[in-house]
Amino acid sequence: MDDSFRLMLRALPDFPEDLPKFDPAGAPADPAELFRSWLEEALAAGVRQPHAFSLATADAGGNLSSRMLILKDLDDDGWHFATSRTSRKGRELEANPRAAMNFYWSELGRQIRVAGAVVQLSEAASARDWDERPAADGSANPEWQLYSLQPMEVEFWQADPGRRHIRHRYQL
Repeated sequence: MDDSFRLMLRALPDFPEDLPKFDPAGAPADPAELFRSWLEEALAAGVRQPHAFSLATADAGGNLSSRMLILKDLDDDGWHFATSRTSRKGRELEANPRAAMNFYWSELGRQIRVAGAVVQLSEAASARDWDERPAADGSANPEWQLYSLQPMEVEFWQADPGRRHIRHRYQL
């Protein structure tokens, strides 16, 4: 077997030397506050689409799937995202209303995991989200659903060039 692919992967650089510092002792009590702060830092650093995240769901049989989405809001209801109720992820959430989000900003060596229960938000909130989409043409989409992930766990991860990565976990 040819080892060249494995060796090529091992030779790729991990993280830049000038990563931000993170001291969990100074982290706020509210993970949403820390997320907003890190998002602002990502924007200031020029991270493209820092609001994009991977959403992992599972169907009733436990079969997993993952895809990229955009965070729509973060408030007392939770971490918002949207999709059609008839899409694969919509059907999976109907069968198994739990999910995990993962934000990853390689430029800063940071990732944030959010896992918990998912609930459907109101019909009015879903319609407003549909209307606010960039390609909105004024037509309604009754299948469009705004969801909220209500976290049971949020973990902030800061890479370290010396591989002494820092994790800060909130259990909610």
